[in-house]
Amino acid sequence: MQNRSERAFKAVVIGVSTGGVSALKMVLGALPADFPIPVLVVTHITPDSDDGLAVLLDTLCAIRVKEADEHEALAPGTVYLAPANYHLLVERSDTLALSIDPPVNFARPAVDVLFESAAEVYGPSLIGVIMTGAGSDGSNGLLKIKNSGGVTIVQDPADAEMDSMPRSALKLLQADHVARLNKIPGLLLKLLVS
Repeated sequence: MQNRSERAFKAVVIGVSTGGVSALKMVLGALPADFPIPVLVVTHITPDSDDGLAVLLDTLCAIRVKEADEHEALAPGTVYLAPANYHLLVERSDTLALSIDPPVNFARPAVDVLFESAAEVYGPSLIGVIMTGAGSDGSNGLLKIKNSGGVTIVQDPADAEMDSMPRSALKLLQADHVARLNKIPGLLLKLLVS
């Protein structure tokens, strides 16, 4: 297995659902403006939602937060949120794709869709994070990240507002890190400098 210090991470992917707004405020709010890689986020939102969450987070965070656009090139120091009613995918050209394919795990956007596409593109250079949420979305995608050599982080279920998504992930795989929400930003920064 590749030594962590020899591996340059290319992206972080985060999946969240119920309780996600406060979780994202805490995690993204603690990341610096010069965070060295892009962060891609899927949160379960209603199909008719506007870009209000991205706008809110952008005002609260040092790191730039925006809604993802079709064919947009990924940039460091930027968080890309999946827009309502679209799956978010990463393409090999380091650009984003939006899809209206059917819901996965009853969700569109689905965490699994993002995680699986990112794992195919980045392999061991990817960090995947599952946080608070209902259901099991993200578990299969996190397993794909793990099997591709990436690093997996799961919020401690005891610390989650809704523990179903973290528990489901931990039933399926042994995460590299299980952490309380307030420890996740520091863990991400540590992984990037180690």
